[in-house]
Amino acid sequence: MRKADEPEGKTFTYQARLPVDAGAAAALDAYAELFGRVERTLFAQSTAQGVKPEKLKNEYLKRFGITAWQFNAIRVGLDGKIDSVKERRTGLIDEAKTRLKKAQATLKKLGTAPKSETPEARVKRLGKLHQKTRRAVTLAARLEGMQADHKAGKVRIAFGSRRLFRAQFDLSGNGFADHAAWRDAWHRARSEQFSVLGSKDETGGCQGCVATLASDGTVSLRLRLPDALITADANASKYVELHGIRFAYGMDNLRAALACGRVVERMSATGKRIKTRDGKALTWRFVRDDKGWRVFVSVSVDPVATISTAQAGAVGADFNADHLAVAETDRHGNLIAHQRIDLYLRGMSTDQRRAAMGDAVKQVVERARASSKPIVIERLDFREKKARLEGADPARARMLSALAYRDFDSMLRAAAFRAGIDVIAVNPAYTSVIGAVNHAARLGISVHAAAAFAIARRGLGLKERPFAAYRSTATDCQHGIAAVPVRNGGHVTFALPARNRAKHVWTQWAAVRSSQSAAHAGHFRSGTAKAAPAPLSQAIQAVSATRKTKVRSLGANRQQHCSAGVPVFDDVPF
Repeated sequence: MRKADEPEGKTFTYQARLPVDAGAAAALDAYAELFGRVERTLFAQSTAQGVKPEKLKNEYLKRFGITAWQFNAIRVGLDGKIDSVKERRTGLIDEAKTRLKKAQATLKKLGTAPKSETPEARVKRLGKLHQKTRRAVTLAARLEGMQADHKAGKVRIAFGSRRLFRAQFDLSGNGFADHAAWRDAWHRARSEQFSVLGSKDETGGCQGCVATLASDGTVSLRLRLPDALITADANASKYVELHGIRFAYGMDNLRAALACGRVVERMSATGKRIKTRDGKALTWRFVRDDKGWRVFVSVSVDPVATISTAQAGAVGADFNADHLAVAETDRHGNLIAHQRIDLYLRGMSTDQRRAAMGDAVKQVVERARASSKPIVIERLDFREKKARLEGADPARARMLSALAYRDFDSMLRAAAFRAGIDVIAVNPAYTSVIGAVNHAARLGISVHAAAAFAIARRGLGLKERPFAAYRSTATDCQHGIAAVPVRNGGHVTFALPARNRAKHVWTQWAAVRSSQSAAHAGHFRSGTAKAAPAPLSQAIQAVSATRKTKVRSLGANRQQHCSAGVPVFDDVPF
């Protein structure tokens, strides 16, 4: 069994809407404009001249009229953006290679005319060939540019977003009356946020933005303005006071972080006794949107006591395009319960999608907390699959592109951390095949619930070998017959391949997956996929569970329509 991740402290970010007046809003706007201008200048000068940002600190303090802490916040944020571009670029290059390879294969297929091609089909094929050729040229040029930047170590950042920058080339199509309107939106987007770096040895965890708790439970902030924004008026203050801030979530953690600060004595390098403050750092980020200003606070949270143990069993979760399948096992790996949580994310906004996903995650964590069992999920990465969408079926491409597994993974881990539940990530190899072949028909559950069950069993360290629904005397079925459910309520069968015990069991599962795909393809091409399901054979009924459903045939519960002692509904698969 793979050991669960050890509990460690995590950093959580909470947000709230700022109730600001006109004067405070103007000060925040000026702060964001100066912050963005310094950040862009620092990026241009450090990348063009190759100067380390640390060496420009003294110059920028005088040039832009900012404090040392404000420069550090700009530098740290810029370093994070540069590092993220460099780290993500390797993945983008791999995705571009896969997309280009797929596009070239599609071009080769479209370039060959079928023998029985009609004139209408030829026109359609040549149109696709033309568009795919343009697409391949664009992908090749994009790949070449990324490889050149990666080799030279060059970083490109579009402050204000690349999409908005390109909007100037189609003003009317992007909702702009003229170029002046676009320019105003461009300047506004480049100065819509700023951050204040926290430090654990400062009052309130931050020198530039000190938080205090009011008697009514709200938070007050005292924001230090840059020197360049402080007027010469003697009565002018260098602080902006923000009161009445309410955080819907995270107030307990924020209150604990503000209360843990203390003054400690320590010995300096010269042997002198000095006093320092020790607490938790609070980093604040102010963001402007269409409704006004929001504030985000990042605080480190200590881990809670772990209450889950694999000796009680596990809760497996299988993330799908339109729902979340959950299966709970006991300590022996037997199925106790299963659940389907609908997640229709298509067409939702980002906030709606995250809210729906948060509700689903809450149900999974509550189940795990009630039973004190760890949660087992797959260690998935959809980047390679998304890169292969060139020429794929549009419906499948939309489904795969709509998957937000990364958000689900981060939200689940955060919720499990707060509840003291371990999260075990396992290899996703063949879990769907194992669930469909070994568990779906035998337990009378869906293939997705069976996949979640297989994930939970893998988290417990249990091994899986192909399960034969029944044996056959045919020479080509000497290793047994597998029965797999299909969408219309019926099933398909295929012969299990032989096991090579000199190799890993996954080698046999790879052959099982190929046989299963062939069986599904044959079932679809035969036209029976949309027909009523065929009756289950006596051999499969002997090893299958009764399918639980509320649907019953008309009059099935009326005793006068049943013959005494005769199993009238013996061939119905529920």
